[in-house]
Amino acid sequence: MGKQLKKALLIFAKCPLPGMVKTRLVPPLSPEQAADLYRCMLYDVIAKVTPLPDLARFLFYEEGGTAREYFARSSLGLTSLPQQGKDLGERMAEALRTVFAMGHSAAVVIGTDSPDIPISFIETAFDRLERGKGTAVFGPTEDGGYYLAGMTRLYRELFRDIPWSSAAVMQETLKRAVEAGIAVSLLPIWHDVDTAADLDRPELSDEGNGAPLTREFIANWRKTYPWGG
Repeated sequence: MGKQLKKALLIFAKCPLPGMVKTRLVPPLSPEQAADLYRCMLYDVIAKVTPLPDLARFLFYEEGGTAREYFARSSLGLTSLPQQGKDLGERMAEALRTVFAMGHSAAVVIGTDSPDIPISFIETAFDRLERGKGTAVFGPTEDGGYYLAGMTRLYRELFRDIPWSSAAVMQETLKRAVEAGIAVSLLPIWHDVDTAADLDRPELSDEGNGAPLTREFIANWRKTYPWGG
């Protein structure tokens, strides 16, 4: 048995503005529709993690425009903080540094691109950290990235000089972990919602996927644009 950890869940998010989110879905979606879909995904993720017990919840938002005001109004009980850093790796590392400095001893980072992620994946990540089944845990995506990163201390080397937004993200991260002697545990492979093809995934239409707003958006869009917009 591992020791009881003081857990923190970090959601990385952007302000749902047209032209700023889900741009790879334009077309078939319009910029306004893409922003609406992102908003649905964001709120589905927040609602999904709200019932998880015994952990602090943070939302780290990408600064710019009205993001600070938007998340001050809309974070639904999460502690909202701005992301800090030049690239995604720096921003995740700084967010983790922040929560560890607050006294948390296990932290898991997720984004908003997988609103249908099984909640059990997040629970398993914390469980493995708590049981010592690795000091870092990752959830790989089908496109070579990852949908979840968790650890019991900050390993900056796992976030430095990674080719972000490429198919080599997970592979390079695991290579760095081996080189540094960091014990990594991997969760099941899952998917992001990034492209038009992803909108056809059956998981997004599953009534038990815990993403009702995303599911409703896609269903209504299909009714309005049965040939994909």
